[in-house]
Amino acid sequence: MATERYGCRPETVSTDRGSGRPLVLSHGTLMDRTMFDPQVAALSDEFRVVTYDSRARTDQFAEPYDLYDLADDAAALLDGLGIDRCVLGGMSMGGFMALRFADRYPERLDGLVLIDSIAEAHTADEQDQYGMIAEQVREAGVPPESALEIGRNLLFGETTNRDNPQLVQDWSDRWRTYPGEAFYREMHSWLDRPDFTAELASIEVPALIVHGEEDIALEPERAEPMLNHLPDARMELIPEAGHSSNLENPEPVNRAIRSFLQSL
Repeated sequence: MATERYGCRPETVSTDRGSGRPLVLSHGTLMDRTMFDPQVAALSDEFRVVTYDSRARTDQFAEPYDLYDLADDAAALLDGLGIDRCVLGGMSMGGFMALRFADRYPERLDGLVLIDSIAEAHTADEQDQYGMIAEQVREAGVPPESALEIGRNLLFGETTNRDNPQLVQDWSDRWRTYPGEAFYREMHSWLDRPDFTAELASIEVPALIVHGEEDIALEPERAEPMLNHLPDARMELIPEAGHSSNLENPEPVNRAIRSFLQSL
């Protein structure tokens, strides 16, 4: 099922399969809703699984926006699909957004799934490095090869780059089609965000933290404060997977999410 329009953000597309408790999944930077295809295929037998393209993958990419704007978009999507409450999952940027959604729309949440994401802010050095890359891509109009190489190494783990190079190449080819401005706005939606750790204690719903053991973009230990500060959280480390763990090694991720959803 594809939804052509929703709420305040037109021209987006969502995948909506299955029935039962809704699981809504939000992708990370440079990715799109299809990064969750393994979860749609595995979990829609028991749950209603919804994935959708965020602003950067639509024609609404050019204006400035932040994570709370993306949280409002997610709420509008739920309205458009007739979903009152859901388990909200997000990978990286999607996880940053999901925490803000929990802050703004707690009454609409049954749980959180945070995939290769963190609550803390990026360091000043990271902000400088990523900001420079974003500016280079913006000026070039499309991601140059140097940015694509960084993306391949940050978004995918060592095992995937070695053993599944076609997956990495397929996504790299997709990145070449992105407008530079879309990447710039997408990165700046989260790059300068403040630390969210102090707010975690007020999130009352259960949370599942999933993290690739080979993640070098956000190392697993950077997710541990969420485990310590969220009132009800569990963590699953995914072997042979990097920053896109749900895509790189989906079977243990799917098992963890299914078990989490069944426990709610």
